[in-house]
Amino acid sequence: MGHVAPDEIVLAETEPETEWILGAALQKVSPRRTHAVVQLAAARILSEWARGNGQVGTEWRFRLAPQGEVRRPLVPDVSYVSYERLRELSPEDRELPPIGPEIAIEVRSPDNHAGYLRHKRSVYFATGTYVVIVIDPAQRTVTVADVDGAHAVFAGDDDAIASRYPELRFPLGALFAELDIPE
Repeated sequence: MGHVAPDEIVLAETEPETEWILGAALQKVSPRRTHAVVQLAAARILSEWARGNGQVGTEWRFRLAPQGEVRRPLVPDVSYVSYERLRELSPEDRELPPIGPEIAIEVRSPDNHAGYLRHKRSVYFATGTYVVIVIDPAQRTVTVADVDGAHAVFAGDDDAIASRYPELRFPLGALFAELDIPE
């Protein structure tokens, strides 16, 4: 599936994508309807907010190396990178950035192990990510953590807000309404 170079873990591109988490190659869970619908809804919200300031992608592979560790691939469900950061990268590095996205969103699937999400969050923060958002469709909650230590869980009809980007709001009612099938 891949190999470990002296300074980078190289994994073949797969469908669904494969990440390096807790010392092992793990293929992402193939999205089911719930995951796909919530991922798209989150990407829409983030894209609207990011318009003119940066790019939003789904399943965008990042090559991340926390200080003193080997570079490895991680693939957030949705990510945001500002144009300012993208301009600093070569065209090749823009495709597979060696930096964490400013915002990483993970949509929790029933098979997601909480330890994997904690590990990914720590790698994101160690490589330049400012905000990690974990959306749990089963619980209909959104957890927002930022690199400065702020951490909040939102539920019900709240708007999930990151202290670092207070103008970015994820209206939970609208986010999860996509899951309901009209009568």
